[in-house]
Amino acid sequence: MLGVTLGFAEQYTPSGWPPFDTRAVVLTCVIHLPLAVRRVTPWPVLWCTCAGLAVYTALGYQPSVNVWSPMLAFFTIAAARPTRETALAALPVMGAWLHNTMASHAVSAAVALGQTLVVLLLAWGFGRNLRRLEQQNAELDHLTARLRAEEGARARHAVTEERVRIARELHDVVAHHLSVVSVQSGLARYVFDTDAAKAREALHTIEGTTREALEEMRGLLHVLRVTTDGTDAVSGPPPDPDTGLARLGELSARMVAAGLTVDTHVTGVPRQLAPGADLCAYRIVQEALTNTLKHAGPAARVRVSLVYGTGTLTVTVTDDGGRREGGIGEREAPATDPGVGIGQRPPAFGQSSTGTGHGLIGMYERVRLYGGSFRAGPRPAAGFEVAFTLPAPYRAGRDGHPAAEPPADR
Repeated sequence: MLGVTLGFAEQYTPSGWPPFDTRAVVLTCVIHLPLAVRRVTPWPVLWCTCAGLAVYTALGYQPSVNVWSPMLAFFTIAAARPTRETALAALPVMGAWLHNTMASHAVSAAVALGQTLVVLLLAWGFGRNLRRLEQQNAELDHLTARLRAEEGARARHAVTEERVRIARELHDVVAHHLSVVSVQSGLARYVFDTDAAKAREALHTIEGTTREALEEMRGLLHVLRVTTDGTDAVSGPPPDPDTGLARLGELSARMVAAGLTVDTHVTGVPRQLAPGADLCAYRIVQEALTNTLKHAGPAARVRVSLVYGTGTLTVTVTDDGGRREGGIGEREAPATDPGVGIGQRPPAFGQSSTGTGHGLIGMYERVRLYGGSFRAGPRPAAGFEVAFTLPAPYRAGRDGHPAAEPPADR
């Protein structure tokens, strides 16, 4: 602005006005140079420019040269300060402009006042809009920082949930396979001298069980390999299409080899569940069969019932108690206080409190995670029952059957 003003003053020399001499150049520099720090000290700059313009006009120089510096200083205050302070800043600017305009003897007082008010209002309006925009940008920056913090918290929460899921998976893998290995190794030791074929079959079962346990644990531990950005902890390896109820036959065969009698009944037309719900159902059945083998013994008889409804899958695992000294219904010693152990489970269990283990709580949490219902408890006569329901919405394009609940019993 200083360079443009000096160039204009040198070129524009109307008659009747004194020449633009050294004193005028100094006053022009005094009026313009403070604008460089107008954002740091807006009020001193405003007073300096207004006073400089008033002195310049009073000395009789051509009045149209230095008029815009006070207006720019006023615009800076309007863009940074509240309304009351901006109104106070308008007073010296209006006085300097009216004095300068009237000194030109070109317009009347009314026109000079109107012209000054219009320019002031325009500068005020633009400054207010700029101030509002800066406030919105500051709020957006604050919200962006909060969103980033919340996103980081959600990512950490997702990682924690994944770690908890991995812990449950490892519990299922270790508990199930080691129970089978324990029973089969005891059987092999018992018949080692009398029935070599039976001992060999038990060892074969142990070999297959341990191999499967290693494969499952290797897949789970792959999730624990966290990269520098932490994404692998959430995503993990791709799901195995053969994991879930599709392997229920293998699980039953393994339990039969361990000595249990397992009867599986399917009502309705089976359909593919969502991967998470499918694995959830398989793990709960696996946990229930493992507990039966562990606490009711190989002599127990187990019935696994799968009922495919219109939009749900109901799974029931019941046993007859097996040996009297340790039926599955008695596998957890009753707590002396009804509020202890399994008695602390949520009301959705719908059963009285018995036991201190974590297996039933883990089953309940798994089912609740997928929006299902769960109940477990001793049967009236003998044995134990685990029953749960999971959402299994029908999708005609995938299942290829009419959208109705088939009554057929397989």
